Amino acid sequence: MMSEIFTVTFITGLIAATLRMSTPIILATLGEIITERSGVLNLGIEGTMVFGAALGFLTTLATGNLWLGVFVAALGGIVLSLLMAVLAVYMGLSQHVSGLGITIFASGLAMFIYRLVVGSPIVPPVITPFTPVAIPLLFRIPILGGSFFTQYSLTYITWALIPLVSIFLFKTRAGLRVRTIGQNPFAADTVGVNVNLTRTLCLAAGGAFFGVAGAFLTLAHQNMFLIDVIGGRGWIAIAMTIFGNWNPVMGAVGALMFGFLDAFQLRMQTLGVDLPFHIFLMIPYLITILALISVSRKATVPAGLLRPYRREEKG
Repeated sequence: MMSEIFTVTFITGLIAATLRMSTPIILATLGEIITERSGVLNLGIEGTMVFGAALGFLTTLATGNLWLGVFVAALGGIVLSLLMAVLAVYMGLSQHVSGLGITIFASGLAMFIYRLVVGSPIVPPVITPFTPVAIPLLFRIPILGGSFFTQYSLTYITWALIPLVSIFLFKTRAGLRVRTIGQNPFAADTVGVNVNLTRTLCLAAGGAFFGVAGAFLTLAHQNMFLIDVIGGRGWIAIAMTIFGNWNPVMGAVGALMFGFLDAFQLRMQTLGVDLPFHIFLMIPYLITILALISVSRKATVPAGLLRPYRREEKG
């Protein structure tokens, strides 16, 4: 068994699977970091991903256009996040309650729409999913070529978004406004920043990321929609946001770690390791919890997180 683990085929497959399986978590983590940097905790992430997965799948099933499915999934995520903005930003309701309510609502709505369109067939309908795209010349590099440079288009896009989101947050004036609002919304208002509008835009951007993250799982990773397709990845993204200390690069590192553990446990199962498969399924989540515990005390939480902004309370 150990000899199989150290083969080129196993290592190449493991790296490739790690990148694929970390893709939706990275997308969701980037969206949550943008949202929380503005001072809003969006616990609707899991339900929004389920909704995006369903909309993306059904759109592609009806039209045969995968990219249209991705676009509609992003729109669905934006709509749900705007609902979150109404509840948590403008009405000032509890962000915890609002987010959890959206997760429950969106998950139920996704299944309702799916059943309405598809019904309850014995065999779920399937689509032709995204296929890996090989980058010319680079895909021929031993080991690295078959893993890093033979991936889905959405995976390439996701990795490009990591430095882009980081540059936006830490190197642009707009990113400075977002971070200032997350730290001290009253100070941001003093210099003319529209706090609630900025938070709404950040929620919308995060929602688009959530929707596409969910769609990845039905349009690339799998080729069908199931109610448990997200598998808690939304909650993992929230954990990775904290693990990465609200930094896109470090959050992506955490997501990559989870993707590696998930990919590794799947390959251990295929090698016929004599352990119940439930134990393998637990490994990525257990390690994530331990990693989160190890860094949570050192995390620098945005000071304005969970605090609704009301101008009349200023001063």
